[in-house]
Amino acid sequence: MADLRAQLISTARAMQPAGLNRGTAGNVSVRSGEGFYITPTGMAYEALRDDDIPLMALDGTHTGKRKPSSEWRFHRDLYASRPEVGAVLHAHSPFAVSLACLRLGIPSFHYMIARFGGDSIRCARYAVFGSESLSAAAMAAMAERKGCLLANHGMLVAGRDLTEALALAIELEELCEQYWRASQLGSPVLLSADEMTEVLDKFKGYGQQ
Repeated sequence: MADLRAQLISTARAMQPAGLNRGTAGNVSVRSGEGFYITPTGMAYEALRDDDIPLMALDGTHTGKRKPSSEWRFHRDLYASRPEVGAVLHAHSPFAVSLACLRLGIPSFHYMIARFGGDSIRCARYAVFGSESLSAAAMAAMAERKGCLLANHGMLVAGRDLTEALALAIELEELCEQYWRASQLGSPVLLSADEMTEVLDKFKGYGQQ
């Protein structure tokens, strides 16, 4: 589907002006039938054309003239284990990377944490990029969540489609920046478990359904 690949390229190109990425870092994918399209490894997003986008099967094989992103494993594992996920985005945005390099998750300092499905944003344990170990760590951190940080690496989000995935990535980077800035002044006051439970309940009907 050329249109789906065009949407993928458009999303990838939107990452830099949104402050999420520079150069060829990061990757984006979108579910297609029994597999998914994913950005190729090591190519500048501005240079991408539809036929540069590989199509991957859930068994890890791919078709197309380009090699898929080296991080295809956590994309594949999210699609295989979570049928509600329609698009995945990984970025090396500055504030997410800053917290990830401290191996810090984000606690309930702000109610918008609830947008990601829980009362915190977890930081996955460190594993080398592109490895099965990294994917396993990411899946654990993403359990019942739409986003996480990856230790000494960056961020990962999963949305129902490309539009939501990009919006979640922008929101996560903003929360990382807010938490980073608040922490410069002291220890942020956290919302209690009861307060976050109330927020999570309200988020069940948040936004346009």
